[in-house]
Amino acid sequence: MSRWFRSEHMEYISLIVNEDAAHDCLADLGKLAAIQFTDLNPDLTPFQRRYVSYVRRCDELERKLRFFANECDNFGLTLESAGDIDAFLDSPSVLGSSARSLTSGAGKSDATGTQLLESLEVELEGYEGQLKELNAYSEKLTREYNEKVELQEVLEKARRFFMSDAPRMAVSELGGRKSSGARTDALLSGGDDEARDMDMRFSSITGVVATEEKVRFERMIFRATRGNCYVRFAPIKQAITDPETGSLIEKCVFIVFFKSLSIEAKLKKICDAFFAHRYSLPDMDDAPAVDRMLTENAQELVDSRTVLLKNQDTRFRLCQMLSQHTERWTWIVLREKAVYHTLNMFKADVSGMLRGEGWVISESFDDVRMSVNRAHSDMDHNMPSHVDQVPKPWPTPPTHFTTNKFTYGYQEFVNTYGIPRYREANPALFTAATFPFLFGVMYGDIGHGLFLFCAGLYLLWNEEKNDKAKLDEMTGGLHAGRYMITMMGFFAVYAGLVYNDCFSLGLNLFGSRWAFENEEPEDGDVAEMTGTYGDGSSVYPFGLDPIWHVAANELLFFNSFKMKLSVIFGIVQMFSGTCLKGLNAIYFGKRLDFLFEFLPMVAFAASLFVYMVVLIFMKWSINWNSRMLSATCLDPASDGWGSVDYQETVNGQTGVWVECDGNGDGTCTPWGYSCQGNDDLADKCPLDFGGSGDGCQPPNLITSLINIALAPGVVDEPMYNGQAGMQNLLLAIAGISVPMLLCAKPYFLSKEASTHHHSHDEEEDDEDHGLGEILIHQAIETIEFVLGMVSNTASYLRLWALSLAHSELATVFWEKAILSTLNVNWFATFIGYGIFAGTTFGVLLCMDVLECFLHALRLHWVEFQNKFFHADGVRFAPYSFKQILKDAGSPN
Repeated sequence: MSRWFRSEHMEYISLIVNEDAAHDCLADLGKLAAIQFTDLNPDLTPFQRRYVSYVRRCDELERKLRFFANECDNFGLTLESAGDIDAFLDSPSVLGSSARSLTSGAGKSDATGTQLLESLEVELEGYEGQLKELNAYSEKLTREYNEKVELQEVLEKARRFFMSDAPRMAVSELGGRKSSGARTDALLSGGDDEARDMDMRFSSITGVVATEEKVRFERMIFRATRGNCYVRFAPIKQAITDPETGSLIEKCVFIVFFKSLSIEAKLKKICDAFFAHRYSLPDMDDAPAVDRMLTENAQELVDSRTVLLKNQDTRFRLCQMLSQHTERWTWIVLREKAVYHTLNMFKADVSGMLRGEGWVISESFDDVRMSVNRAHSDMDHNMPSHVDQVPKPWPTPPTHFTTNKFTYGYQEFVNTYGIPRYREANPALFTAATFPFLFGVMYGDIGHGLFLFCAGLYLLWNEEKNDKAKLDEMTGGLHAGRYMITMMGFFAVYAGLVYNDCFSLGLNLFGSRWAFENEEPEDGDVAEMTGTYGDGSSVYPFGLDPIWHVAANELLFFNSFKMKLSVIFGIVQMFSGTCLKGLNAIYFGKRLDFLFEFLPMVAFAASLFVYMVVLIFMKWSINWNSRMLSATCLDPASDGWGSVDYQETVNGQTGVWVECDGNGDGTCTPWGYSCQGNDDLADKCPLDFGGSGDGCQPPNLITSLINIALAPGVVDEPMYNGQAGMQNLLLAIAGISVPMLLCAKPYFLSKEASTHHHSHDEEEDDEDHGLGEILIHQAIETIEFVLGMVSNTASYLRLWALSLAHSELATVFWEKAILSTLNVNWFATFIGYGIFAGTTFGVLLCMDVLECFLHALRLHWVEFQNKFFHADGVRFAPYSFKQILKDAGSPN
């Protein structure tokens, strides 16, 4: 955990390699994933870089591989996985399916980077050429096949129209007169009766148009010809394949009759505009010619389909072969592209030598040097390589944390907000424990938490399978946070056991320590403890006693309990964050930050807010039954006299009952005070702590805390002797810490700055300007901390609010959906259970989980981390083949 508390040590190194061995050096360094290179050519554009031609060649290879992947996707083929990335990087990379293969182990292959690219280019160029040629031929064959299918449909639909519909329509049009030919008579309504002649023939255009364009096509014909044509449509049952996109398109056959050359020209233009295919038909009166054309076209259709299926089979087999190697080829190309892209960051100071600089993890420095030396020795170069540290000053070091499966999710959780500074205290170390715990405080329920815990266990069970699978964004996020989800479920169950809450019901696991006099209590009955107050037998072994779930003051008790817990957890976490600020100041040697920021902050927080926690625990630990009994007037002859509940120490005696002299009304307090009948509580209390209750009455903590600032020295209900003086002292400490926090650091910074400047006017102006900025910055930080302690403490009350909302919602769902239907009948109970299960799953197991997650997230990002976390670090981005392949969408 110490390595996770602060980021890894970094060193800035210079690396000089021989140009011939540079490719193999970077191939080995890419496996190490321990160095982040700095661009030494920032003034050069990408097109002016030394290895830009190699990067372009890799881009071209990537384009071809994307083309292969799209073609495989068109056939529904899934690209076969290239296996585990680590195994791929450590083994030779087979480049093709043929007998020829190249080994491309970085730094160990006989083939150089240039030879590797050339081999890939030759092989992929061949496959691309074959696939493009087959695609072009397929498009041509599909177009021809579609034309024959459409012609067949046009012939059949036209013949059916002329054989059945046309004669019937002609008879209807002529009022019963027989038609003398197969052609229809004049269909247009205009003209004289003498113009209608049975032998008059109309011209026609036949073709095929898309079904979705049918209405627009018909409307356009009507408007263009002013209704002087007759159009009929017939749908084609079989969808037609688009040769360009491969998608299926619904089409229909159309026949347009007209009687004008000008209309014919318009109709042809309309057909071209709607991409309608026109077909020329023989004279439909010549039945043998029509039958012969149908037969010949049907035979050609069969032949065309055979050739088309053969082409598709060839393409499928080629794509099937490519699907087995495309991902592996992609990995090889990405690796080579990363090598040459990184080489573009190197600078050629000396002919034949390349110099690079970058950040390296300190513990990997020797591995980097060994890898570079090994690459040079394999190439048998006489000129040695050089890897050495660059003397300071350095640029700002990047931040890197070594994580594992458990810690990765929490580190990404923090990195989403901001990257920690180099060697700054890492919030993720504490978030790993506090985030699931605070989530459990809000979501605490045994039943609901168990569902979440089982969901986390299911993700852990499928961990190995999901590691190797290609997951979408949402599933990948759940997989990355599988340990976090499991811990959230565990702490939700734990908090549910503390609250003794399971689906809003209390579990009597160990037997209640309270009992009613009647076996069937009624409203208003009071339960009594089965044991003596303070005795171990009177305490429920773990969590809250289940009797509170049926008590009339249940809500009042749980509100008080959860509200105090929320305040305690919030102040402890915020105070811990403030302490981390001090640890950072000590580690980085910032004396002023420690003395004049950390110490005043701790003094302010401790004097007011930590004191609040102390008062809460004091109130919980005091035996108020005994204190209140000590100020109660009792008759010495009554049954209550001599009760063991009285445990106060008076005059050195603890729990001793003393009878009074009886001068008053005959009643006495347990410590021997004679009651007069009109005594104040302070007179009857033996503690003499001051205030109206003198310490014998439990205080209202909210009032006590408010009075610290608004009524200094006034404590109406003290809990210990000298409480007023102590609170005045704490208030003075808090009051002194604020101006110290505001002014001390700017003052000493200005004094330090004045010793480094000369006393002429220009530099004095600069000094004044710098002091003003420091004062403004410090004022902002002071206001943010002082007001933030108040507002952030109130913000932690969301722990109480969400826990209360969760339990009340569960209670409402149980009472309204289950209890209200149990006494009706079995069917109503069945329906009620369905409603209960649905609302529980939708609201409490989905929405409320997300709600509690987001609120816990806010508590860490805002309330906790702003006490010490700057979040302006630079993330370490190592030169890593594994990370490059993961980012490209490869399996983990």
